[in-house]
Amino acid sequence: MTAYKDLSKEELLELHDSLSKEFDAIKEKGLKLDMSRGKPSQAQLDLSMGMMDVLSSESNLFCAEGVDCRNYGVLDGIKEAKQLFADMMEVPKDNIIIFGNSSLNVMYDTVARAMTHGILGSTPWAKLDKVKFLCPVPGYDRHFAITEFFGIEMIPVPMTENGPDMDIVEKYVENDPAVKGIWCVPKYSNPQGITYSDETVHRFARLNPAAEDFRIFWDNAYGIHHLYEDKQDYLVEIFMECKREGHPDMVYKFGSTSKISFPGSGIAAIAGSDANMAEIRKMMSVQTIGHDKVNQLRHVKYFKNIHGMVTHMKKHAEILRPKFEAVLNCLDRELTGLEIGTWIRPRGGYFISFDSMEGCAKAIVAKAKEAGLIMTPAGATFPYGKDPKDSNIRIAPSFPTPEELELATKVFVLSVKLVSVEKLLEAFN
Repeated sequence: MTAYKDLSKEELLELHDSLSKEFDAIKEKGLKLDMSRGKPSQAQLDLSMGMMDVLSSESNLFCAEGVDCRNYGVLDGIKEAKQLFADMMEVPKDNIIIFGNSSLNVMYDTVARAMTHGILGSTPWAKLDKVKFLCPVPGYDRHFAITEFFGIEMIPVPMTENGPDMDIVEKYVENDPAVKGIWCVPKYSNPQGITYSDETVHRFARLNPAAEDFRIFWDNAYGIHHLYEDKQDYLVEIFMECKREGHPDMVYKFGSTSKISFPGSGIAAIAGSDANMAEIRKMMSVQTIGHDKVNQLRHVKYFKNIHGMVTHMKKHAEILRPKFEAVLNCLDRELTGLEIGTWIRPRGGYFISFDSMEGCAKAIVAKAKEAGLIMTPAGATFPYGKDPKDSNIRIAPSFPTPEELELATKVFVLSVKLVSVEKLLEAFN
């Protein structure tokens, strides 16, 4: 294919006319398509319906501690659930606290505790003149929403193929005591699908922060969310690395079953050092009597162990893999050689990251909406919703049916082509 930038004005105008007719024909269909968020599809939710049958009115609802799961008690999660999460998160079970259905809620609470009461005796962040957080970009919009909500200054850090640019991370963390944390999605990152390299994880563990209360917020949301059995990324375990380097308190590790069982009714957890977990348990004892132990028991009885969970995730992959490949193959077929966009082929996770020509992302998302396709707002993958290049777009293939996905990708590709042509035509004016 000829790159669009090499076309003459007349050729671009002719192409624009042809693409516009094709786009108008799709608009007339009155489509209602959604690729905006990484929601599991109904077929994926159906995979876990057996979980509804593992408990009944005849079930023994006592956990390993001998506590009736219907009653009060066991503040930080039943032992069986801790063991399941310990195996999934690759940490000792005594260094885990089980929460409710949302790891995002746990992250919010963790920041809130730091704001009001500080971390391990340090000054509460709310009493400081300035608090800063590093934000690898493109990244997860809901992470950024938390720090923005608390008035924390967010500093973008570019992502590389190996993870965040560690030269920049080290410069900020080791020289600015106002830098208190960094958001990380270290495996199959949201939205690029990048897994942090061994060297990146080792450099994280070797950080010597200027702030004694600096914390790595390690959101390993997609730790076992592979798309392929024969092509799986490997991630070095951060908690033990930090401990080995003499920084056991430096990391908070988060995980959940949100995209394993039911997103609205799963289990979430935090893992960390003995000191970090003791402090969180102490504050939790004021906040709550404990989380839903019946749901914890339900998950344990259904999955039984990490092997059951891994087997279950293979079923998710069977549903997700064709969807990812359909989108990626369409991008390859329709856009390769045109030099109007780049994309990454992830091996897992929930998203495909697309970078358009500079200054085109917002217009592409708006154009797609004209034809009935809702996408994540352009800029959402950056702090404050501001992508300086206006180029990154997050594609979420999981929720639409295969038929809807085919149409959605066609609409997206057409939108990319049209907006790119219009951008190039501006140079002739």
